[in-house]
Amino acid sequence: MAAAAGVVLLVAGCSAESDAKDDKSGTPRSGSSAAPAEAGGSLDAAAVAKEIADAATAAGFTEEPSEGLPPSLRKCAVSWQADVKKAADPQKSYDATLAALKKGGWKQARERKEKGSVITSVHKSGWTLTASSHGRADTFLVITFGAGNNSAECEKAINEELAKSMKS
Repeated sequence: MAAAAGVVLLVAGCSAESDAKDDKSGTPRSGSSAAPAEAGGSLDAAAVAKEIADAATAAGFTEEPSEGLPPSLRKCAVSWQADVKKAADPQKSYDATLAALKKGGWKQARERKEKGSVITSVHKSGWTLTASSHGRADTFLVITFGAGNNSAECEKAINEELAKSMKS
């Protein structure tokens, strides 16, 4: 359950109000709950999961098995962790995964680099995807892709799950 709680925190962070506004102007970004879905309709969790898996596997990653998300979040969030030990060049695969997602219509919102970590947020059709790379391949490296639906219904479900995980 601890890993699932971590995923919930990641997803909650990627769909937070602060991330839904442009860093410079403070106006809502497309893909935030304050903006309508982009042309082409809204995505569901299965479609987002497929886009992440397709981009990541084409870039040379395989998925590392994980506990998965709590049932209450399965329509609101997606989590995909790369098995970095099986990738020839994990950082190159991370960059290629993001490039493929952007080519598929995900719009970059923010990138933050700090002390061996890179965290990039992209938006598409009411979803925010946060890609993160922490560490170095020659020591310890974790690469994850987590997406959250920015709807009010999903924000409520994520907050409820967070509250439950804080009690346990």
